[in-house]
Amino acid sequence: QVQLVESGGGLVQAGGSLRLSCAASGRSFSNPVMGWFRQAPEKEREFVGNIKWSAGTTYYADSVKGRFTISLDNAKNTVYLQMNNLKPEDTAVYYCAADTRWETLQPFLFRQSQYEYWGQGTQVTVSS
Repeated sequence: QVQLVESGGGLVQAGGSLRLSCAASGRSFSNPVMGWFRQAPEKEREFVGNIKWSAGTTYYADSVKGRFTISLDNAKNTVYLQMNNLKPEDTAVYYCAADTRWETLQPFLFRQSQYEYWGQGTQVTVSS
């Protein structure tokens, strides 16, 4: 079993920055695709971006492209979501997810049903 634990959420003013972390533990897994999703109140969970662990390649939703950056630290088994120029519409619970089956399909892994493992989420609130 794989455990994912997010941290780093909080309250920030519009235009500010936050960095979320997702620490992976449990059984070792090779070449996962790590995804970030978010869910605002009364809205469906939406894709933010993902990163292929083996290559570091990233994909982003249009709504965050140019403002958010996903990176990873192999030594710490941790994935990061750096969020800059935050907007009130970025307010949501942010979730980390992992998939170990479809590495070669990374550009198409934007549905929550495609990910096997999930963290508990961390709240991000952006005030105007």
